[in-house]
Amino acid sequence: MIRLTWVQPEDLVGHELRQADEDGRGTLPEVAAVRERWHAAGGHDAPPRAGASAEPAPEALRALAGELLDTPAAIPSPLPEPSELGEIVASCPDWPASGTRTRPEPGRVLGAWWGRAAGCLLGKPVEKIPREGIRAIAEATGNWPIRGWFTAKGLPPEIAERWPWNRRSAATSLAENIDGVPEDDDLNYALLALTVLERHGRDFTTEDVAKTWLDALPAGRVFTAERAAYRNLLAGLEVPATAVHRNPFREWIGALIRADVYGWANPGDPATAAAQAWRDARLSHTANGIYGAMFAAAMCAQALVAAGMDEVIEAGLSVVPPGSRLAGAVRQAVADAAAEPDFERVVDRLYARHGDLHWVHTVNNAALLAAALVHGAVHGAGDFGATVGAAVAGGWDTDSAAATAGSIAGALAGGVPERWITRDRLASSLPGFDGVSIESLAARTLALCEGERR
Repeated sequence: MIRLTWVQPEDLVGHELRQADEDGRGTLPEVAAVRERWHAAGGHDAPPRAGASAEPAPEALRALAGELLDTPAAIPSPLPEPSELGEIVASCPDWPASGTRTRPEPGRVLGAWWGRAAGCLLGKPVEKIPREGIRAIAEATGNWPIRGWFTAKGLPPEIAERWPWNRRSAATSLAENIDGVPEDDDLNYALLALTVLERHGRDFTTEDVAKTWLDALPAGRVFTAERAAYRNLLAGLEVPATAVHRNPFREWIGALIRADVYGWANPGDPATAAAQAWRDARLSHTANGIYGAMFAAAMCAQALVAAGMDEVIEAGLSVVPPGSRLAGAVRQAVADAAAEPDFERVVDRLYARHGDLHWVHTVNNAALLAAALVHGAVHGAGDFGATVGAAVAGGWDTDSAAATAGSIAGALAGGVPERWITRDRLASSLPGFDGVSIESLAARTLALCEGERR
C-alpha cells in the first residue's frame, strides 16, 4: 500500500483533535465524543513529527477515520481569531494606511532574495533535527554559535549516527557541496507568488493562486496544508472550503513561507502586502495560519524601506489581530529577545511556552522568527549570520524560519555578506525557473515594486 504523507485519514484524525485542543474546541462535547470513539477503536494520536504513521491502518479503522474527520472541523473555534479579511482589519486598531508604495533601493530587493536563499540553504541539512542535535553538530564542527554553513568535515561518527542529516538536503546544502541554490519549497513558493503577480496583477484572486498551483506546482512538491488544499482543489472544492476540508494543518507554517514576495512588491505598504498575502493564504489556511502570512508580508514590505528592525516588527504586528495566539506569542518573544543577551535562554522560554506545538506550526515559528530578528538587531549589531543562525538554532522549521529571517535581514541591511552568496543559480521544478538567477528574480521583483506588468 502506498503511504502518502499528510493525507491518510487515520493520521488526520489525531492532527484534527490536536488542532481542536489548540483552538479551544477540544473540550466541547462533540469533539470529546469523536476522541472517545477514535481511541476506543484503536485510533492513534497525531504522529509527533512525521507526516504519516509507521503502519497503514486496518480498513475498518480507516473507514471510521473518514466518518469522524468532518465533525470537529465543522465546529467553529470560540477564540477571537477571524479568518475573513474585513474582520481581521476591524480587529486591528493599528491597521496601517494603504496605497502608497516607496521605490526601494535595488540593492535591498536583491538583498531580500539572497537573504531568503541563504537562510533557507543554511537550515536545509538540519531540517527535522531537534534543537539538541543541531547544537551537537554545530559544536562538534566548530560552528557554535552558528555563523556559517554546516559541514560533515570533522563531524564525529557517533554524532552523525545519532543526528543524521536531512537525507534530501545534505547532498546539496553542506559547505563542501554547495553549488548554487538547491530547490526547496520555501523558494518555490516565492517563485509562484512572483508568477501570480506577473500573470494576474496586483488585484489577483485566490482562484488565480489556485490555478497557478495547478498549472505550475507538482503535487509532490506540496506538504501539510498545501497538500490538503491541493487534494481539495482536485476534488472540486471551492475556496474557502479548500482550507478546511480534512486539513488539520491549516494553522501550520505553509502560508507564512509563501508571503515574502507580496511584501517585496509593496515596499513601505504593509497593509497592501498583508491583504495580498491573505488572498494567497486563504486557499489553504485559516486564523493563525493566515496571520503568519500577513505578518511576514507586512514585515517584508517594511524591511525594504525601514531604518531599523523595530519598524519592521511593528509593521508585522499591525496587521495581526492583537488578541490572537500569534500576536501574543510574538510580543512575548520580542520582549525576551530584546532583554536577554543569551539567545539560548530566549529559546528556552519559547519552548516553555510553545513546546507542545508541532515543529512546523505557525505560532511557535513566528515567535522564533521575531526573536531571531530582534536579537540579531539588538545584540548582534544586525549581523546577518547571527540572525539566520539564531533562527536555525531554534530547532523548529529550520529552513523556513531562517529563510524569512534572512529575507528581512538582507533587505534591511541592503545586502548579504559575500560569504553567504553562492553561485547565482537556483534549482526548481517549476516550469521556466530551473537555473534562474537570483539577480534576475530581483530585477523582476523591482519591476513589480514600480507597478509594471510583465
